Amino acid sequence: MESVKRILSLNCGSSSLKFGIFEVHGTAVELMSEGEAEEIGAESSTFWTKVAGKEKKEAKTPLKNQEQALNAALKAIDEAGFDAVDAIGHRVVHGGPKVRAHVKLDDAVLQQLRDAVPFAPLHLPASLAVIDAISKLKPGTPQVVCLDTAFHRDIPAVAATFALPHQVRSMGVQRFGFHGLSLESILHQFEQIPDRLVVAHLGNGSSITAIHAGKSIDTSMGFTPTGGVMMGSRTGDLDPGVLIYLMRHGYADADRMEQLVDRQSGLKGVSEISSDVRELIEQSSNENADLALRMFEYQVRKTIAGMIAALKGLDILVFTGGIGEHDDGLRQKVTSSLQFCGPFAMKVLPAEEDLQIARITAGIIDGAG
Repeated sequence: MESVKRILSLNCGSSSLKFGIFEVHGTAVELMSEGEAEEIGAESSTFWTKVAGKEKKEAKTPLKNQEQALNAALKAIDEAGFDAVDAIGHRVVHGGPKVRAHVKLDDAVLQQLRDAVPFAPLHLPASLAVIDAISKLKPGTPQVVCLDTAFHRDIPAVAATFALPHQVRSMGVQRFGFHGLSLESILHQFEQIPDRLVVAHLGNGSSITAIHAGKSIDTSMGFTPTGGVMMGSRTGDLDPGVLIYLMRHGYADADRMEQLVDRQSGLKGVSEISSDVRELIEQSSNENADLALRMFEYQVRKTIAGMIAALKGLDILVFTGGIGEHDDGLRQKVTSSLQFCGPFAMKVLPAEEDLQIARITAGIIDGAG
């Protein structure tokens, strides 16, 4: 008889920390408690928890860093009676070229993640801070690294390779792809995985992926989560000449360039109002807001069509993520404009990343991963 595994899931962003307690029994996964700390590092942070479906909103409180957010999370979990866990699963955005599969954490893996910080300087330092903190607070508890890049690790060379000299590519420059935990959770929701599937994960970060018989064959995000379609505050794909031009005109500093392409662009940069689609829809009479929304829809539509070409047809198009799940107007515009691609089904499915972290973690500590 299979034992029940209690898993602590930690989903760390650059300024947020989502956490959940899951009980895993075979293929069944049950959420027991969850919560999130947001706006970490700001003057005040929002912190909420939910136990047995009952939400408890906490007053805004200063959380200076990820370690303080983790302490608040563990306190809430302890008060809910779920302090004892069998394993801890971490969402890690990028493992660099050496850590490509979900893996049990040990000293060697931890060092490889530290070495990979230059590949994801906005995300990895926060994830490593949480790993270090939880290792001190729960020593001896098995930990598993669940990578957003793992789903794409076998992507064909024709899609993974950039048109750069070997000397540059040997530095680890390639298409890694992201949102892998979301994509794995989408596949888990199908009783039978379709042969030709496109998943549009649309949110503050957006990516579009072509999946053939359950395997990623191409995806819009590339070397970093900045590439692909325009996003909330990220540029998406750019002519490399734009970056060279900017470097020659005051943007030679890497930190300033990073702020530009990751924090100041996308929907926020074009609209000059907000990175939030809901706010832009409310202000769509504003010329810049309208342009930003039309650009986003256009790029999503064009990229999906490209993924359909990569698959040589389409069986099902899935929308997920905050925008993908809730923006009916965008979905209608995109799907109606793709009818020339032939008949296909459209589904709206939730991105269950934290649930997937629990599945992966339980499988690996059981020796099945």
